[in-house]
Amino acid sequence: MSQSFRHPEILEIARRDGKVTVDGLAQHFGVTLQTIRRDLSDLAEAGRLERVHGGAVLPSGTSNIGYEERRHLNSGAKTAIARACAARIPNGISIFLNIGTSTEAVAQELLHHKDLMVVTNNMNVANILVANPDCEILVTGGSLRRADGGLIGTLATESIRQFKFDLAVIGCSALDADGDMLDFDIQEVGVSRAILRQSRKVLLVSDHSKFKRSAPARIGSLSEVDVFVTDEPLPDPLASACKGWATEVVIAGSAG
Repeated sequence: MSQSFRHPEILEIARRDGKVTVDGLAQHFGVTLQTIRRDLSDLAEAGRLERVHGGAVLPSGTSNIGYEERRHLNSGAKTAIARACAARIPNGISIFLNIGTSTEAVAQELLHHKDLMVVTNNMNVANILVANPDCEILVTGGSLRRADGGLIGTLATESIRQFKFDLAVIGCSALDADGDMLDFDIQEVGVSRAILRQSRKVLLVSDHSKFKRSAPARIGSLSEVDVFVTDEPLPDPLASACKGWATEVVIAGSAG
């Protein structure tokens, strides 16, 4: 059976069951795991599915996929992005890292940095950086979101307003064609807006899959970001807009 016949049936199974798995589809169609992975990648590139660990789910514009699934999504790209971002972070500064698996990847790349003061509303970031003895760690207050270890709400926002960070590294759940950064949780959006206001320089870390997603709450624009680190070139209209905004775009792994 060719992929032109498999793809509609894969989508139908995803609509029926809410999720498809590589193993299940390979057995269903009698093809190799590699063939199914290629099918799912093609459907994800077309915006029809979202890849998760071991399979795919239907994309949603109102709810995020689970934290553990996000951790495995595009993990290689996140590592490359994190390394490129960390290379631009000097020693001896104050830095904010917000909620997200991409910022957690950046934290992993900061384990050998010296004399950092890191403020975060991400319990996972704090736990990662415990391994760096040359890093002072401050955790904001806030309501703990058990799903991903994020601290959100009014208390988190008010804590952030007490600082002026040299640099902030932020992530987002989606990016639209106009360059707006989007998220699913309005309480988290309020925290992210405070981070933008209280930082002298902002780095956004986000892989290309965020351009294929939608979310209902607006954080802000790429025009408010100094450096955008991603893994694939931006669409031409947005790349031109970033030049006009003086937002530097860094493609991880690219000599350019």
